Amino acid sequence: MAQSYDVIVAGGAVTGSSVACHLAMDPAFRGRVLVVEKDPTYTRCASALSAASIRQQYSSAMNVQISLYGIAFLREIGARLAVGDERPEIGLHEGGYLFIATGAGRAVLEENHAVQVANGADIRLMEPAALKARFPWLAVDDLALGAFGVTGEGWFDGYGLMQAFRRKARSLGVDYLAGTVTGVVREGDRITAVKLADGSTIGCGALVNAAGAGGPALAKAAGLEIPVHNKKRMIFTFRCAEKVDGCPLLVDTTGVYVRPEGDGFLCGVVPPEQRDPDTCDDFEVEWDIFDDIIWPALATRIPAFERIRPGRAWAGHYDMSAYDHNAFVGRAPGYANFYLANGFSGHGLQQSPAVGRGLAEVIVHGAYQTLDLSPMNFARVARNEPILEKNVV
Repeated sequence: MAQSYDVIVAGGAVTGSSVACHLAMDPAFRGRVLVVEKDPTYTRCASALSAASIRQQYSSAMNVQISLYGIAFLREIGARLAVGDERPEIGLHEGGYLFIATGAGRAVLEENHAVQVANGADIRLMEPAALKARFPWLAVDDLALGAFGVTGEGWFDGYGLMQAFRRKARSLGVDYLAGTVTGVVREGDRITAVKLADGSTIGCGALVNAAGAGGPALAKAAGLEIPVHNKKRMIFTFRCAEKVDGCPLLVDTTGVYVRPEGDGFLCGVVPPEQRDPDTCDDFEVEWDIFDDIIWPALATRIPAFERIRPGRAWAGHYDMSAYDHNAFVGRAPGYANFYLANGFSGHGLQQSPAVGRGLAEVIVHGAYQTLDLSPMNFARVARNEPILEKNVV
């Protein structure tokens, strides 16, 4: 075993690169970091294929705080992740999220809003008349309430964020290697080395599992079963014949979402349960979901969307936490130097600044310093303490 690193990160997309970048930026860290990424083209990673949005409209204080940290980071990304004179630009557009509810869902929006504003989020509750005045193209007859992110919510270039972390990490001496971590060498409660698919072995002082869809397999190779599944999600684009000015990221009462993208729109929905298997490895687009579920819901909510021209579509994979739809972050139980960053359930991009910094702090300093992410530790499964989140999109 000729090579050895102080920290090896399995997975070099947005979360893994954020961890590596924050390690390298920490003045107290003097070690060597290696990121092992199976797809250095990043063509099929979730970071490149998601809707790339950020919101504070959660029902748990933890998620609100993580995204407040995230939006502050994204606003300052040019300074935070600059490499020499090159300042990354991710096209952050704070267009807001708009959650709407019928009478049956009004109380949930009100309860969530109380948590959000108590933690500093800029969310406004809007009655139907106010919704119609602000968004005249919106059908509101069946609505009882809306919750709109006035600032701090919107969308951005997710691929650009990932590459900014990666570029900054490399500029600070982090090494990247094309490969797949398939196994570990364990001595007591420590992982002393990783095994790669090509048969090589690399020593390590710590291992971070940020392998996305490959995270459960790596955890299992280390002797740990994590309830994370590989779910397929599809995004569809279209153009509209009429103007729909000032459209936020709208989450309809049906669960369908839509937001502007360039001179058109993109949209999606969680597939019906019978069409959403726990394990999925194909990237096929199922157009009937758009035709039968998404378009009818959008045309009902925004009548202008009755006249659209469908565009391209794509499918990607989410590492979905089957336990509570929230990620497992922190030191793995039973290990002194194995760390998890798995099961982000579609929230990985917006949570990557806080999670990357948090894990780097735990590795370097032994504890969280900026934001306490300890409720996200995998040990919550054994304690039966799920992070209850009502706003699952």
